Amino acid sequence: MGLTSYMVDAQIPSVLLNWVQTTISSKLIFLFMLNIMLLVVGCLMDIFSAIIVIVPLIMPLGLHFGIDPVHLAVIFIANLELGFLTPPVGINLFLSAYRFNRDMPTIYKATLPFFIVRFIVVLLITYVPIISLGLLK
Repeated sequence: MGLTSYMVDAQIPSVLLNWVQTTISSKLIFLFMLNIMLLVVGCLMDIFSAIIVIVPLIMPLGLHFGIDPVHLAVIFIANLELGFLTPPVGINLFLSAYRFNRDMPTIYKATLPFFIVRFIVVLLITYVPIISLGLLK
């Protein structure tokens, strides 16, 4: 919470918004870069910390590009869950290796089909907003 308060006091979301406005002009490019960033965040952080730290940064960006806040939230959660399954740092992979007493390459191979399905679903959620918004109604 301290980091989030500092970022708000230092106006980091405004600085980030100004930088993105000058460098990214397309909504599709923004969504692509958002997916990559959230995938990395999902690999390195747990979901609660990511919500507290990252959401204040991406919310103004999503609003700037005209992305519905509910759609942005679904993109956020789906990408973080995909990050939990992404080698080499995905949290769920380590938990599975420990729980099932298997080495990491075995876990990677076992989760690959699920990773591919989730990856396709994340792309559909991101680029076809009616899928994520339609399911919520």
